[in-house]
Amino acid sequence: MTRTTRGGTPPAHRPTSPAEFAGRWAASLPAGARVGVDGAVDADTGWYAQHLAGALRALARPVLLATWSGFWRPRSLRLEHGRDDPDAFHDAWLDVAGLHREVLEPLGERTGRRWVPSLHDPATDRASRAPREAVPDEAVLVFAGPFLLREDLRRGFDAVVHLVTSDAAVRRRVDAADAERVLGGWHRYLAESRPVERAHAVLRCEDPRHPAELVRG
Repeated sequence: MTRTTRGGTPPAHRPTSPAEFAGRWAASLPAGARVGVDGAVDADTGWYAQHLAGALRALARPVLLATWSGFWRPRSLRLEHGRDDPDAFHDAWLDVAGLHREVLEPLGERTGRRWVPSLHDPATDRASRAPREAVPDEAVLVFAGPFLLREDLRRGFDAVVHLVTSDAAVRRRVDAADAERVLGGWHRYLAESRPVERAHAVLRCEDPRHPAELVRG
């Protein structure tokens, strides 16, 4: 969903770069922030999360980096309705309760913060057995994945950058066998959760190397 101005003209976008955006955003984030990088293409969200984490480290700030695949539910549950079901992709792939319990809620505390970096190993489809770790009170979480501005997830993040990518660009950047599932789930997310309106920053990301940032009115 793309907002327009009162006159019906498309919203303005400002060209930027991953490094420029990440550096500017990193400098604006408060200590202990829980930050999401939200987008349809896992490679893109992961890439931007790495840029943001690198910019934070360049400022000598502690960073916690995680991705949604580390919190997938087991394959038997994710694929209960088949590999290609877009509604299951939207609703059932992520262990939302586990993510809140082990990451978002404990990192929302001011002191005595702890987290579990992952619950699931997508390569083996087994529990990752990652240990619970104490983390600095000022550490910033950078979490990459789709659907982060759903109602059941957005309360766990202090700031979210949303990547806008056309259907054609998604098809170019995901496996052909996954495209219909990804796009179906993503279209539902756009309609129900209105991430462009809710995100703290929005990047148009047809080519992740050359983004353009939505200029807020």
